[in-house]
Amino acid sequence: MPMDAAIIAGKVGFVFFLVLNLAGLLGWVERKQSALMQDRIGANRAPIFGMTLIGLFHPLADAIKGFMKEDFIPARANKVMHTLAPALSIVPAFTAFAVIPFGDVMTLGGRTINLVVADLNVGILFAFAIMSLATYGVVLAGWSSYNNYSLLGALRASAQMLSYEIVMGLTVVGVFMVYGSIQLTEIARAQGEMLTLAGVNTWIPKWGIVTQPVAFFLFLAAAIAETKRAPFDLPEAESELVAGYFLEYSGMKFLMFWMGEFVEMVVISGLVATLFLGGWQIPWLMRDGFHVPFTTILIALPPLAISLAGILSFWTKVIVLLWLQMTIRWTLPRFRYDQIMRLGWKMLLPLSLANIVVTGIVILVLNG
Repeated sequence: MPMDAAIIAGKVGFVFFLVLNLAGLLGWVERKQSALMQDRIGANRAPIFGMTLIGLFHPLADAIKGFMKEDFIPARANKVMHTLAPALSIVPAFTAFAVIPFGDVMTLGGRTINLVVADLNVGILFAFAIMSLATYGVVLAGWSSYNNYSLLGALRASAQMLSYEIVMGLTVVGVFMVYGSIQLTEIARAQGEMLTLAGVNTWIPKWGIVTQPVAFFLFLAAAIAETKRAPFDLPEAESELVAGYFLEYSGMKFLMFWMGEFVEMVVISGLVATLFLGGWQIPWLMRDGFHVPFTTILIALPPLAISLAGILSFWTKVIVLLWLQMTIRWTLPRFRYDQIMRLGWKMLLPLSLANIVVTGIVILVLNG
């Protein structure tokens, strides 16, 4: 295998392994975190050699159970579309992570490796386009099941996802204006700089959450709605639709929908970390070492150590954002559907447009 192909395969394997295992672990986190918040014990029964490890074996038990269960397809369902829908739901989420950088660059054996699977100059547009394809999986799942509850859940999901995709796209326009790029690696690198006010270095990292604080909260709210997780889980509202668009699914197909939501959470966390939290950046840690704030002192560090610290920083931010999404999921009650539509079209959309206008005015003023 040529060296370049081996490097790409290594990056794909690394990202796939981390995203898949992190998404699988979220099944345990969802049970355990909710148990802690509700003063319960949570999952702790599945043992291996008598050890339970606070329930960490439950995701493995879920996978085994999914493999063993019957793959049921309703008699009047469209069997081809019913089988295709779960793949259309989970594959785009994995693919979107290809353009999210999980580090800066790493030098190994004299070769400089860019720590992103596909460094596209239209990275964020590619991510949005691929993630929007998951809507087809949801709609096909509800339509092909030949069930009224499933169809209603699919209609809700399609309307909700299309509505909040518009908000997500508009909220990042301010980020493009500030950093002058739609390439995710360039946006992350630009956040490694320090803010300067009136020509004075403030030592404040130029992260997106500092330059675009309103866009950060708008994007996070819209992104949570895109994942169809509580409090935006109307497409699968158990009290109304039994299970929504994947009501007629069982076995591994059901697990694919379940895992698809968790993979979407990981992708959303990666995008938020890249656009607003500096990506792999650590405050005051540059390629040449650690710059002590408000001084001229430089603590030199090996390039490999700096690269590994950046990778650790990125995944730490992703994990913190996953914890935040889980906390919101178990804190806020479910919205009514009219409230979700009103929030998206009458509140988040006008605020995102206003943020673009204000950002443009500020840039013009600062540029004289």
